[in-house]
Amino acid sequence: MMNAALIALCALGLAACAVVADPVQLADRFARVGNSSKAVKLAYRDEGKGQPLLLIHGFGANLYTWRHIEPKLAARHRVLSIDLKGFGVSEKPFDENYSLFDQADLVANFIEQQNLNDLTVVGHSFGGGVALALALDKRPALRGRIKRLVLIDTIAYPQRIPIFLKALRTPVVAQVGTTVTPPYVQAQTALKLAYYDDTKISFQDIAAYAQPLSTPAGKHALIQTARHMDPENFTPMIQRYGTIEQPTLILWCTEDKVVPKKVGRKLHSALPNSTLRMFRDCGHLPHEEKPQQTADAMLAFLNR
Repeated sequence: MMNAALIALCALGLAACAVVADPVQLADRFARVGNSSKAVKLAYRDEGKGQPLLLIHGFGANLYTWRHIEPKLAARHRVLSIDLKGFGVSEKPFDENYSLFDQADLVANFIEQQNLNDLTVVGHSFGGGVALALALDKRPALRGRIKRLVLIDTIAYPQRIPIFLKALRTPVVAQVGTTVTPPYVQAQTALKLAYYDDTKISFQDIAAYAQPLSTPAGKHALIQTARHMDPENFTPMIQRYGTIEQPTLILWCTEDKVVPKKVGRKLHSALPNSTLRMFRDCGHLPHEEKPQQTADAMLAFLNR
């Protein structure tokens, strides 16, 4: 039983992409957000000019995940990509405030602080859940700011929990597993599971993805995020999906083993102003495996 759980931990960050070997080179700016007692320093990039896009990565990843499509988007838009609390080079406090809604609060503060208007929020996987929470947030400071959504293979409904998440949510097993399993092994296994075509995974991606798992703070953030990623907590949010009026582009891979394509179809049915695009021959990461198609679909949606 213990061995099975430890093997499962090799799949840490299955919903994530990669993290650069030296992520500071990607995150060139920092913003301190949140109230004074729980303020957190978040890392971000800011490229291009025009209508703003805010890119929010998935579980275990950071802004490196957008490396293929960010230049294409920045040629026509202002693109801000952010490291969520606990990931990339953002601050990783040893607390328990790592839920989807904790992250959404911090991102809402970031949007307000940066005074972003006519904004398109782009979220992948866990980041897509954050984007949905932002769209449903009725605080006055956000009113009228978020104009469009792009949701990529996003968590949205209760579903079967992958074994690696179950392991991360198990006391002792999570701590032991993240300690004894080499980060490189975790990263390599996770990427092979997340990709449909694992020949596209480079050594740099594996090394980069392993980097944040090498620190106690990074391991803590991963475990706490997994423990607070309870699909049952989505219920109040799910009941309000029909009230989201923003035009929404939903992108999905037909071979996604993490968040199955039926979730994308269900979400499309629930969101009244949504468009669904399915890509073949890719897994959980269309912006990594099908970057040209992903960027083209996003730009076409934004330029409508």
